[in-house]
Amino acid sequence: MSYDFKPFDKKIKEIEERAAKELSGVRTGRATPAILDGIAVESYGTRMPLSQVANISTEDARTLRVAPWDMANAKEIEKAITLANLGLSVGMDERGVRVFFPELTADRRVQLLKLAKEKIEEMRTHLRVARDEVWSDIQKQEKDGKMPEDDKFRAKDEMQKRVDAANKSFDDALARKEKEIAG
Repeated sequence: MSYDFKPFDKKIKEIEERAAKELSGVRTGRATPAILDGIAVESYGTRMPLSQVANISTEDARTLRVAPWDMANAKEIEKAITLANLGLSVGMDERGVRVFFPELTADRRVQLLKLAKEKIEEMRTHLRVARDEVWSDIQKQEKDGKMPEDDKFRAKDEMQKRVDAANKSFDDALARKEKEIAG
């Protein structure tokens, strides 16, 4: 009987998706709509995600266009982006709100790189915890006689292959982010 890795694979996928989301929130010199994902806007008396009150698009490498579906929300959108304190400049015009990404200084690049590495290390920690849970389960199954010792070591090798693949995906994501930050 071989070990069922489906829950572990699902957990790895969740961690990888979370890592991608976390890294997309690390601002670089390039304009990316993902940086505005966490912003909520006061609209008609309730707080709503920015993406539900406006269309967000990339105008050029360092400018985003936020086009409200109702121009009455433009002032609130501008205020919400400013209050989010993302280090972005905001300006209004007749078509909505423009968000400008300033050039990154060398110090800021170093800070962003450090932040990206911290986020990836946090994801690696989550992966290690998940791996330890699976390894404990494999050992328990072997101890309870549900799995022969040979299968236990095969399962361990299989588990390690999955962990190595996830770590490689983290390394690749970090390398892409480093390249993005470097300009």
